[in-house]
Amino acid sequence: MSENKILLEIKDLHVSYGAIKAIKGIDLHVNKGEVVAILGANGAGKTTTLRTISGLLRSNSGEILFNGKNITKTPAHNIVNLGMSHSPEGRRVFGTLSTEENLLMGAYILKKYDPKTLDWIYNILPRLKERRKQLAGTLSGGEQQMLAIGRSIMSNPKLLILDEPSLGLAPVLVKVIFKAIKEISKSGVTVLLVEQNAKAALKLADRGYVLELGKISYEGSSEELLNSKTIQEAYLGKKK
Repeated sequence: MSENKILLEIKDLHVSYGAIKAIKGIDLHVNKGEVVAILGANGAGKTTTLRTISGLLRSNSGEILFNGKNITKTPAHNIVNLGMSHSPEGRRVFGTLSTEENLLMGAYILKKYDPKTLDWIYNILPRLKERRKQLAGTLSGGEQQMLAIGRSIMSNPKLLILDEPSLGLAPVLVKVIFKAIKEISKSGVTVLLVEQNAKAALKLADRGYVLELGKISYEGSSEELLNSKTIQEAYLGKKK
């Protein structure tokens, strides 16, 4: 695999919360243009992994390389400037600002936001255009999730990190969210996705990793993981 294909690479990453070892030496990579899913049960270390990649948590040891640059000790705001955007679990929208003001906040690292990017977001998530003057705090959960994703791509990132984008949403809204993620990927943005809806994630992703208790237990193409009996029983609700 040629090095210039790899956008994100993690080498032997260890992360602890005090005496508790949350991540125990994981290795993973994301190639340019891919959608990669990280699956696993609650407490497996998925969110910790994402927060460490984007600089919100500090690792105990290991390396994180982004676009060939070692960012292991780089502050989060500098990582955003390098072209990484993180849409966190829980949406974290600014409730007292309008939908459009929230979107424009996503472009704060740019000298001037690109109106074409805003128009494109409204095109792939038309509900946001309908609600653009509405206070974000009054939006439904699904609309807030759309807003969080839209805000994350206003900075034109190279890598978009999504943490549980379908959590708590009705199936009809899950389809809207995943359709939008597919459009984002088709536009050339690389996507790293943590998702409990394993089936939806693997249908969208090129490859996947399964985290169990801070270690990667399985990895492979989406097709391989979808067809694995172990994965089917543990995460897709299928029995032998």
